Amino acid sequence: MANRETSETCRETLSEPFATLVEKATSSGWPEHEVALALSDLAEAYVVKVTARVIIEGSIQSELASERLKN
Repeated sequence: MANRETSETCRETLSEPFATLVEKATSSGWPEHEVALALSDLAEAYVVKVTARVIIEGSIQSELASERLKN
């Protein structure tokens, strides 16, 4: 799990590009609430993707460890 300092650094790094993305979308005519919902949906999909990868990798590591114990 990421520590607080790393998380804050990541948040600071993403803050400006995120604000630029929001500004670009709203200045293109998209209502602010639509932009917020779209960004939330995209973020949720990314979290699901990353979580699935972590679960799969953990499962593979568990299987490898189990196989080593059998041998």
